[in-house]
Amino acid sequence: MSDTDQIKYNLLLVGGSPSNLALAHKLVALAKESNQKLSIAILEKAREFGGHIVSGAISNPHVIKKLFPNYEELGFPIEGVCDESFFSVMGAHKKWDVPRPLMPDEFKKEGYFVLTLSYVVSWMANQLKEVIKDVPNVTIDFFPGFSAHEIIYDGNNKVIGVRVSHTERPDDDYVYADVTVFGDKGFLSQDLIQKFDLRQNPQMWSVGVKELWEVPGDYRNKVWHTMGYPLLDGTFGGGFVYGMKNNRLTIGLIISLDSPNPNINPQQQLQEYKKHPWIQEMIREGRLIKYGAALLPEGGYYSLPSKFAVNGAMLAGDALGVLNARRLAGVDMAMECGYQAALVLHEAFKEGNFSQEKLNQYQKNLQGTFVMKDLYESRYFRYAFMENPRLLGEYLPTVSKSIDTGSPFMGMLKVGLSHPLTAPFDGLRVKSLFDGKRDLGPLAYKPCREHIKPDFTPPALDEDTHYRKDTIYSRPDAVFYASTKYHEENHHIDEFEAATCMQCIDTYDAIGKSTPCVSDCTAEVHRVDEIEGARKHGMSLENCIQCRTCEIVCPEANLRVNPTEEGSGPDFLGL
Repeated sequence: MSDTDQIKYNLLLVGGSPSNLALAHKLVALAKESNQKLSIAILEKAREFGGHIVSGAISNPHVIKKLFPNYEELGFPIEGVCDESFFSVMGAHKKWDVPRPLMPDEFKKEGYFVLTLSYVVSWMANQLKEVIKDVPNVTIDFFPGFSAHEIIYDGNNKVIGVRVSHTERPDDDYVYADVTVFGDKGFLSQDLIQKFDLRQNPQMWSVGVKELWEVPGDYRNKVWHTMGYPLLDGTFGGGFVYGMKNNRLTIGLIISLDSPNPNINPQQQLQEYKKHPWIQEMIREGRLIKYGAALLPEGGYYSLPSKFAVNGAMLAGDALGVLNARRLAGVDMAMECGYQAALVLHEAFKEGNFSQEKLNQYQKNLQGTFVMKDLYESRYFRYAFMENPRLLGEYLPTVSKSIDTGSPFMGMLKVGLSHPLTAPFDGLRVKSLFDGKRDLGPLAYKPCREHIKPDFTPPALDEDTHYRKDTIYSRPDAVFYASTKYHEENHHIDEFEAATCMQCIDTYDAIGKSTPCVSDCTAEVHRVDEIEGARKHGMSLENCIQCRTCEIVCPEANLRVNPTEEGSGPDFLGL
């Protein structure tokens, strides 16, 4: 193909993410003022923008207001503004709302926007189509249903575009650009990071599983974050319940994948959460509308890439990993990434300079924003729990149990009496790490899969039995509410070596457990088949909801989840 036949843009955005769409909005505004001529393409693997976005978010609105000063007039989609927030510790039968004076500041969400992020992304894409009508010097091509599968390089050190098919096809499957920005959850950005050795410390991942309910009661603008039941096996994580408009309720769990438990089963953990009498009271007469799951990058400051840009490419949002696990904040940080990237790109396009040195001004700019400040202050948050397994493995279960049998303060007293020397020290140590006051220097993490202990057996849950069975869903039934649709012959999960999977199955069969890919799948994709007397790994790919959990927990790193093609996959719009 000649150069004149190439499909080429000034800017290629991989993923219709909040970071990429914020970037596009700001860049268009800058180009309108400067009359800079630009061509932009946005690739989105879902059938429509927002279709693969799971998050229901409680977000600080400061960046939204910066990007869209007249957001109310424009009809920015808001479910509500939080007027009451709670941090609750859960027993199996009761919950304890931590008194306001004792509540960590990061859980005080009054004044934050309650958002359905899929609607926000859809709105941002549609608003962008309206905005460019008044900016004739900028063209934007929107490509829903198109995913990027391979990064194209000029030589060995410069990104010049992507290939938009999973299989080898003619050159017209290549899209070229002066600059490519990756805003994905690792589908393709992991290749860029690996090629240029940008991440010395692995990313730590959690999986969020979530359901949307329509309920009789009105809980709008009420926000709960919880710890405790059902995550009482030492796994880091917690629950959330957000009150939305139109009598809808978001219910979910975030579960870290560095758990020693090889059989977490996130979707079933969510069902255990829903059995709690407090949640049952809210959903007993309601109906399930949607279900979904997605990964969250939670490694924080020390999992950030060493460089945020290379020649011809930049990383933003989840591809960078700017979610702050301590503050449960990601949307505003991702949007700020896009905002700052736009400032740098505007200058780069004016100069025609797309070198790493030029583009990495973006990293320097972010250093001066709340994004890097907050990540740095919270740099030891996850490590505090890794360092001391007593916190989640002993102390939390003791307090959780005491909530059911008496008082949380009795549980705290029991912790103190059982660990008279270590508990006070642990408390002081944790506070200093949470606050970022103690400097331990850079951290070294292990990949999530290396934390798995095959023979780990979690303690039995003391679940409440007074729940309506029609509010609890099996994993196959949950897939229905993710609305998965795939074209024929989809092969979006790679299994590299069949023999490796067979060996893994043998290992877990010997101890009476499922392999992590089977148990931890948030849908009903992975299975073990008996074929000619051998137990082999099989997949029902038509059920996949594109969360990548199997890839993260595979003990042998023998799986890879690729983005779907032709807009196939789940439909999370409205979730």
